[in-house]
Amino acid sequence: MGSVAPLPGERVGAPMRAVVTGADSGIGKATAVALARGGVDVGITWHSDDEGVERTRAEVEGSGVRAVVARLDLSDLPAAAETIDRLADDLGGIDVLVNNAGMGSSTPVMELDYAAWRKVLSVDLDGAFLCAQRAARRMIDAGRGGRIINVTSVHEHAPRVGAAAYCAAKAGLGMVTKVMAMELAEHGITVNSVAPGEIATPMNDDEDVDPRTIARPGVPLGRPGHADEVASVIAFLTTPAAGYVTGASFVVDGGMLLMGPQASERLTDDDWRG
Repeated sequence: MGSVAPLPGERVGAPMRAVVTGADSGIGKATAVALARGGVDVGITWHSDDEGVERTRAEVEGSGVRAVVARLDLSDLPAAAETIDRLADDLGGIDVLVNNAGMGSSTPVMELDYAAWRKVLSVDLDGAFLCAQRAARRMIDAGRGGRIINVTSVHEHAPRVGAAAYCAAKAGLGMVTKVMAMELAEHGITVNSVAPGEIATPMNDDEDVDPRTIARPGVPLGRPGHADEVASVIAFLTTPAAGYVTGASFVVDGGMLLMGPQASERLTDDDWRG
């Protein structure tokens, strides 16, 4: 029997080379390690935690694959996006980009100055867009298809008091994901977002904490998530099994977003306004 031609939009072969931004800790580190365990060479970016990135490198290489490392400062745009090209050169190509690097914010709208607003939008939205664009160009030129996964947040879908810039950036990245999914489909490139809820990571001051020991009564599963639980969804989206999935947002939040009406019925004071 002769070989079967790939379906439209189907990757040609399994992913071999991935770049994961912000992989020095948390979700990025867990994702880099998960992909490495699947036999994928991984490009790792970091911003300030040089010890953390070396721990990630060691775990990736411990799976018997290559790890290449580069610093990425998304406050220096558009130049910083060249890091994606450098890592792709070092890896011999790029099949997967995981846009994970980002920052948070916790300033009420009426206290938020323009510089702080623009910094969050630049890092979380502009930076992710430029990195995805660089990776997509490489994938198109290689003609092998590819996978782009943008790590957003539950705040791609729902607001939070004190996080206007962050919510705007993540919602914007969710829409960019959908547009890119439409435009890149003809090249066999799928584009999806993964939207975590509260995850036990350094951003939430919970690194190396067993999330089962932290009570979250307002979340149906009753606890925060673990970075590995997000990484497993990201890793799935890089596999041939996800070949017909594009333009989707995968919420990984223990049911948090389901609680809107239920939670509002239970509130007995105005503390949430702060």
